[in-house]
Order: sequence, then C-alpha cells, then structure tokens
Amino acid sequence: MSDCQFCDIAAGEAPATRLYEDETTVAFLDIAPVVRGHTLVVPKGHYETLTDIPPETVGDLFERVRIVAGAVEAAFDPDGLNILQANGEAAGQEVFHAHVHILPRYEDDDVQVRWPAGELTESEASEIATAIRAELPE
Repeated sequence: MSDCQFCDIAAGEAPATRLYEDETTVAFLDIAPVVRGHTLVVPKGHYETLTDIPPETVGDLFERVRIVAGAVEAAFDPDGLNILQANGEAAGQEVFHAHVHILPRYEDDDVQVRWPAGELTESEASEIATAIRAELPE
C-alpha cells in the first residue's frame, strides 16, 4: 500500500467498485457520492494534478472520461452531466492524484456548482491574454 489511495485502487491493492479499466486508466464509483452514479476516472500512474500528466496520458484519460460519461448517461438518463476536475487544495482537490468526476445531474437535485460571475474590461482582457499567451508553446 502506498500513501495515495487512488494509486492503491489503480494497483488493485484497495477496494473500489470498478466500472472500467485499461492499461492507463481506471474508473470507479466515488465512495462519497454527491449523486447516484458519481464516478471518478483516474490515470493509473501517479500525477498530482492535470497539468502534471504527460500529453499522451492526458489524451487517454479524457478519451476514457468521454466513454465512461456516455455509459453513465445511458445508464441513468440524467438531465445533464458535470465533468469536473480540480487542481490544488484551493480548487477543492482533496485527493492529490489527478482525477475527473462525472456527475449525472437532475433538475431537482441539490448539487450546486456555481461561482460568482465578474466583469472583464477590455484592458484587463488584453493584459490577461498577453500573460497567458506568453506561457503557451509556439
């Protein structure tokens, strides 16, 4: 057993209700679901956040998220889905192994995923865009 519960699940050393597994990814039911069908999809390799995952692995991960989300939709016929991923404690990440939540959503559920919308001036947009573009690969 390691210090990472998702690594232990991926290695088959900790219990989980597995839904899907292949060479790079495992999907399983969340043990503290916010709605029926709440599913996690994780890379088998240990990466703390999404931005730590190598490009080929993150592509595999999100292809599996797409597949599992489709299965959740087919199984539960929800009114919608949230696909959520958090990086860092300030963003709500509690297990520091990159993972993606699939949440089937219903009009009458009491799950809230909201944030206060601000305003963006043209000068702020220009400043922010310049900073981000400077960090992007060419």
